[in-house]
Amino acid sequence: MSILVVGAIHHDVIVDAPRLPRIDETLTGSAVRYAFGGKGGNQAVAAGRLGKALNIPVAMAASVGADPPGDAALQTLHQAGVSTDLVQRVETPTGMSVAISLPDGGYGAVIVSASNLELDASAIAMASGTQWVVLQNELPSPVNEAVAAQAKRVGARVLLNAAPARPLAGGLADQLDLLVVNRVEAADMLSLDPDTLDGKAATLQLAALYGCAIIVTLGDQGLWMIDLDTTEHVLAFAVPVISTHGAGDAFIGALSVALCNGQSLVEAARFASAAAALHVSTEVDARASLTHDAIQAFAQTFKH
Repeated sequence: MSILVVGAIHHDVIVDAPRLPRIDETLTGSAVRYAFGGKGGNQAVAAGRLGKALNIPVAMAASVGADPPGDAALQTLHQAGVSTDLVQRVETPTGMSVAISLPDGGYGAVIVSASNLELDASAIAMASGTQWVVLQNELPSPVNEAVAAQAKRVGARVLLNAAPARPLAGGLADQLDLLVVNRVEAADMLSLDPDTLDGKAATLQLAALYGCAIIVTLGDQGLWMIDLDTTEHVLAFAVPVISTHGAGDAFIGALSVALCNGQSLVEAARFASAAAALHVSTEVDARASLTHDAIQAFAQTFKH
């Protein structure tokens, strides 16, 4: 059994700054770094690194430019153990994002989709042994719909991380096995105020709307999930935060590996929560060293 992540790849520019700039304001940042990014790309790398220890193959379907950032993206995927056979090369430049990272660990970002809009869903040859197909909302809706339909034809299950938030097309919603959103995305989908969102109520409402398993992540308040008739609150791991950038993608990557490894949804959600906690509390340059065993040990010994 294997995992296929279909999504966006970006060349990330990350700037450390004291705060987000106001309109017409120029701020002085303290550092800049360049990184592999995109929700799909980050989720594939997270899954690839963890899947290697369990012999779970992970592949990525994406579209990158025939340019140096595209070359670097393929190298990053290879190093994480992710197959790039389904990554398409196009003349449009590789997608890009600019993120501002704040001292408290928060961040804001702007993305330019570029090559990601060129992904040809009809050219994705999905393997018959694919167990989970992981999608996000950084690709056009018709691409996600076509990929989800193909997943069903080969017997795969479909996980949608509905980020960034946008209305779910009926053709996609009908194909979902698992929908994962954060507080803001859940509120947007339900036309509610994220500041007063009731996590349990939102989870139940989303399950009623879409008829699939639901996870609503709530940061330091943990997450709510529903699967069949089971509704459960999974507590967060209290850790010092260095940066939340990429935490949601670390969660999805770990979640998909745990599910492919045969864990129940609640077990997989706990493992993914531990992975995200280690991610946000680890220096950026050391995050690649977070192993499956390290996450398991952390989840078993850490006091909530």
